[in-house]
Amino acid sequence: MRFPRPASVVAALVSVAACVAVLPLMRAPASAGVAAPSAVLPLGNAPSCIAVWQRTGNVTKTGYARNDCGSRMNIKIVWSHGADGPCRSVAPGQTLKHRIPRGPRNFDGASTC
Repeated sequence: MRFPRPASVVAALVSVAACVAVLPLMRAPASAGVAAPSAVLPLGNAPSCIAVWQRTGNVTKTGYARNDCGSRMNIKIVWSHGADGPCRSVAPGQTLKHRIPRGPRNFDGASTC
């Protein structure tokens, strides 16, 4: 004899299945010490020829922007929840960096200025 399942049980099973499907997409937290550079989608308005990344240490985090364009660019490092880095003129092949204390601020890439 089969018993009908209540809607709440079915909804719970669907919710568990969705969580299990998402688990492989989640990353483990960074280990203690200096983390490896992490690639970041360019969230600022800098052109795609500006390569951006960040490194997170124990006390600070540093945002980087390398000018891979064919000409000098005025760019700045962009952070969420606070002030951005200063606007600098960066020659082709040179890298701009800006360091801040670790905290609630996130690296948001680079923008032209």
